Amino acid sequence: MRTVSLPLEILRSKPWLVFWTATIAQALLWLLVPTLFFSAPPAELADVLAIGREFKFGTERGPPLAFWLADFALRLTAGHMIGVYLLSQLCIVTTYWAVYQLGRATLGERHAVLGVLLMTGISVFTIGSPDFGPDILMMPLWAFAILHLWRATGENRPLYWMALAFDFWLLLLTSHLALMLFAIVVAFVAIHPQARARAANPATAMAAITVVCMMLPSFIVIRDHGFGLTPNIERLRNFESIDRNIVDWLRLLGLIAVAHTGAAILVAVAGNLSRTRAVEAAAVVGSEADPYARSFIITFALVPLIVVTSFAVISGKSDLSGIPPLLVLSGLAIVAAAGETILLYHQRILSMAWLALLLVPPALVAVGILLLPAVFAVDLKLAQPADDVARFFTENFERRTGQPLRIVAGDPRLAALVSAASPSRPRVLYIPQNGKPQLATPQDALENGAVVLWPATDSAGTPPPDIKAQFPDIVAEVPRAFDRLLPGRAPVLRIGWGVIRPQATPTAQEPPRSQQ
Repeated sequence: MRTVSLPLEILRSKPWLVFWTATIAQALLWLLVPTLFFSAPPAELADVLAIGREFKFGTERGPPLAFWLADFALRLTAGHMIGVYLLSQLCIVTTYWAVYQLGRATLGERHAVLGVLLMTGISVFTIGSPDFGPDILMMPLWAFAILHLWRATGENRPLYWMALAFDFWLLLLTSHLALMLFAIVVAFVAIHPQARARAANPATAMAAITVVCMMLPSFIVIRDHGFGLTPNIERLRNFESIDRNIVDWLRLLGLIAVAHTGAAILVAVAGNLSRTRAVEAAAVVGSEADPYARSFIITFALVPLIVVTSFAVISGKSDLSGIPPLLVLSGLAIVAAAGETILLYHQRILSMAWLALLLVPPALVAVGILLLPAVFAVDLKLAQPADDVARFFTENFERRTGQPLRIVAGDPRLAALVSAASPSRPRVLYIPQNGKPQLATPQDALENGAVVLWPATDSAGTPPPDIKAQFPDIVAEVPRAFDRLLPGRAPVLRIGWGVIRPQATPTAQEPPRSQQ
């Protein structure tokens, strides 16, 4: 007991308690931070809600399940974003639980907890978690697919082939990446002798047939809207692009490595990479894992990542979109590669480092939202007053026309922001050819009326050329200014705008324009 710290002793005696304490603590932190400090939806979440509001089966952003669930969560909480943030954290908790169960079955319960604790140091599971979308929903679905594949091939439980089929049904309704992941699973089962032998049963054939049938809706969506990772054939034919592809691929791998910075710090401290002398270590012993178990974990931690990043680069998309779900086994793979007995050095420092990775990122996000705009004049999207913006334009349109606001157009970010925060949940009319799905049409705007928004760059509120081209008859109103959350150096948010009145409907008397 003299060489083992209290947290390590709890880990060795009650690993389930450590797992649930760490998982719930992280989920609560990343539920409270966006709920209390985000005054606008993060990153792409506003677009996700705008798409989900249409209840379409598919768009250029892919299959519909994540968008539907986001819209349902928002409606369930009466338009408050806490419902969507809670949905995100439920996905993270479920992902951790699936990884924990897989680790218990392959490496032992203690090593499973170590794998989950390392995930706290991977930013896509913490800082990026409030931004709900297909990537967040894919995390638990892909984690459960791997878990059920292990149950079927590692434990020889044939009924789990049907559970795996159900996982892929949901994956196919979430992202087109499910097609690539399914191909990887089929290739693994066909190549590995043990997996191939245990797949020789009627349940496997039935599961495969049902998944193939479920692919038909995905192919229809791909036919209508595209895949998103289709290789650029002309670019592949150009030899000069080979170097560029390699550079883009290395850059993408670098971004993935940066996302693992926290986990790398924990590994460096725990492994005594500084080679500090006379440091005692605590041994965490796992169960005796067969070679198939370790190769299974490492294979599904690396192969999907290599395949998807390669397709992303040759299709011209060298960003992290679609990558987060493929990192669900990163922590467990590190533990699997460490062996059956893991020696943990610098136990007190290790405990403090993990606690810092848990607490510091949400604290920095909260402080940054409060201080960066006020002190350094940084225009954070998360700090935009979404509720005030949506309330003003919604009420103004209703007073002028006597009708609820049904369409909002113009700048994609501002339009989606108003759509998410407005009580009437108006549809979004995006500018054509901007990569956004077409959720409404110009005819809808003419029939129902619309509010058109853009960032104001002058005192007259002159609309940008692309918005003027889309709405040639728009009459710019006096720009509206909105105060920031905290007063400081950041300028007020000035939005140019104009109103399209509904056709063939009586209109209320227009109030005089006012300068804000």
